[in-house]
Amino acid sequence: MNLKELPKKITLNKKEQYLEIAWQDGHLSQYPFSLLRAACPCATCRGGHENMRSEPDPLVFDMTLADTPATRVEQVEMAGQYAITIHFQDGHHYGIYTWHFLRMLCPCPSCRAHIHGE
Repeated sequence: MNLKELPKKITLNKKEQYLEIAWQDGHLSQYPFSLLRAACPCATCRGGHENMRSEPDPLVFDMTLADTPATRVEQVEMAGQYAITIHFQDGHHYGIYTWHFLRMLCPCPSCRAHIHGE
């Protein structure tokens, strides 16, 4: 197993509107709720099954979504041992965010540089 892609602790901070994952390798990722919604990996949000990928679309990092029920997280639940499902306030809860997907979605400068090969 790749420790880089195994969470140690998951924290939902509704007040500050971010999901935080402490990974087994010591890295800490903070995901703004708007980024999680912009990157939703479900077939509807991706525009069909043919557009679904194991990694997020790089364009989600350039998207700006307003604070609406669509970008407010109500709860997070485990999807087996490999992912989470995020329930948004507008009722959307169809995306399965795998650990690999979330690690590749980490918005920190270090991860963004590494993923872009810098």
